[in-house]
Amino acid sequence: MKASQETQPLTFAELWQNACLKVTDEFTAPPVILRVGDSIVGALGNFSASTGKAKSKKTFNICAIVASALTKRKILYADTEQSKFHCQRVLKRILQLANLPTDKQPQTLEFLSLRKFSLKIRLGIIEEAIYHTDGLGLVIIDGVRDLAYDINSLSEATDLVTLFLGEKNGLV
Repeated sequence: MKASQETQPLTFAELWQNACLKVTDEFTAPPVILRVGDSIVGALGNFSASTGKAKSKKTFNICAIVASALTKRKILYADTEQSKFHCQRVLKRILQLANLPTDKQPQTLEFLSLRKFSLKIRLGIIEEAIYHTDGLGLVIIDGVRDLAYDINSLSEATDLVTLFLGEKNGLV
């Protein structure tokens, strides 16, 4: 008798069958979260990274993206680098760019200031927020490199991507 999926992980044969994609399969396009003109910049369930040199306005760019997405779905913004003072400045910039009041927290945006926590605690907080926030459509992690001990480790990078993408879909 075969054990249920709840008590035993899937076998590689089962995972292989689940991973097979056929040209005849039918899928519903994921909701578009961000669009610039006719170009789709972000769709629900996709993963992107914004990289650049220090002080190259990455955070400002992300603020504009978050501001434009505020009306679509719930957003989780996690900052691992800045003080609470500077995180609040980013939060207010997002609200200003979205033409929202800066004296009232929007229900569609949760902002986490994680600098004071250790790497493992940061990861745990982010994971908890991602997997237990209903209607989450966009996750921003400003300072994702602070979630790895060795920023040059391919295995740590792979583990992070797997953590954030796979587990919610029941693949890990």
